[in-house]
Amino acid sequence: MLNCPPWRLLLLLLWWGPLLRRAKTGSVGETAGELYQRWERYRRECQETLEALDPPAGLACNASFDMYVCWDYAAPNDTARVSCPWYLPWHRHVAAGFVLRQCGSDGQWGPWRDHSQCENPEKNGVFQDQRLILERLQVMYTVGYSLSLATLLLALLILSFLRRLRCTRNYIHINLFTSFMLRATAILTRDRLLPPLGPYPGGQAPVPWNLALAACRTAQIVTQYCVGANYTWLLVEGVYLHSLLVLVGGSEGGHFRCYLLLGWGAPALFVIPWVIVRYLYENTQCWERNDVKAIWWIIRTPILMTILINFLIFIRILGILVSKLRTRQMRCPDYRLRLARSTLTLVPLLGVHEVVFAPVTEEQARGALRFTKLGFEIFLSSFQGFIVSVLYCFINKEVQSEIRRCWHRCRLRHSLGEERRQPLERASGILPSGSGPCRGGPDCALSLGTLPGPGDEASRVLESYC
Repeated sequence: MLNCPPWRLLLLLLWWGPLLRRAKTGSVGETAGELYQRWERYRRECQETLEALDPPAGLACNASFDMYVCWDYAAPNDTARVSCPWYLPWHRHVAAGFVLRQCGSDGQWGPWRDHSQCENPEKNGVFQDQRLILERLQVMYTVGYSLSLATLLLALLILSFLRRLRCTRNYIHINLFTSFMLRATAILTRDRLLPPLGPYPGGQAPVPWNLALAACRTAQIVTQYCVGANYTWLLVEGVYLHSLLVLVGGSEGGHFRCYLLLGWGAPALFVIPWVIVRYLYENTQCWERNDVKAIWWIIRTPILMTILINFLIFIRILGILVSKLRTRQMRCPDYRLRLARSTLTLVPLLGVHEVVFAPVTEEQARGALRFTKLGFEIFLSSFQGFIVSVLYCFINKEVQSEIRRCWHRCRLRHSLGEERRQPLERASGILPSGSGPCRGGPDCALSLGTLPGPGDEASRVLESYC
């Protein structure tokens, strides 16, 4: 059953629309108090009515008050309907309407309640505008995640199958790309599972509601894990890059297992407690709403910490980059150009854009600020995978060089035959297996330019990322 305290119902009613015209006293506080008194009287009358009812002999959904309307016993596989509650300030406009709810075949109420006929008609225009904005945002992030999925899959195949690109840095990129793909797949799948839990024409769902509810909650849990894993792999990218810059001369691959454990294991440390607490204290609908904010902060807090840590790493890397560029005594236009290029390159890799609205909580975001925050975060989050795959694979000179080598090698094999392949490869200067550019040469650069000192390890690291 749906469960929420009276004060939350009051807040929901205040959100649904202009509840009351200003009272003659002009006091909004008195108006809200009158509304609560009517709701309390409705609740008491409902309890008295339920106590007087005789339970049916067979299987039936129980009679109860779900904090919104009073429900009588209902037969299995039936759609119960109750008149709109009279305590609503706009009841005279919706007196002919009904609240609908599905009673399942097992004698349990469905998770959704259709009260669309009881909504404030004066607020319908505003609701329609907000719904249109949300639908457009959904289309935008569906396109973004779909595009990211396609490009990330191609980038993943390139980095995985080209042997000369195999190094710790690209292994971390591969895991980051995988986390982006899992996040996109989980979100798109969850969106497909949410609609079947809503009201259906004729009141009968195509699948049992309990199965649909279980599938939807499972998708919600998987989505939270994939989103958490995506943030932790962004953190791994930052930690790895920072360790190379600070601990110059250390082994790049020595801590890769630790990075794997952090990237894929850390999200379970906060997703599992969230699932347990959510099941015990807020086990409502598909878990897509976060009415109890304390439970939501179990997931939100670690994510905000990863954003903050990556932002600090980003500032530190920029400081190192500035010092390296200054030592070259470069001209001002060149200096600013290279600094801007490196900054823009690192922003999507470390997820620095998340800092913009990170201090703004969902409770604070209202009106235009809410939709601005949603639009900004949804656009960048959905297209971030596409941007990262382009920057760190498709326009990476190391990757382009290796693809050209493979293409020339295939053309040589095709035109000259298998028997002459080996001598021609040596004559054409193709690198032997195992001596690829990922072993630390200047080919790992992303065309930022030559930073100081051919033996400067920090410069090489910055070049390979920026």
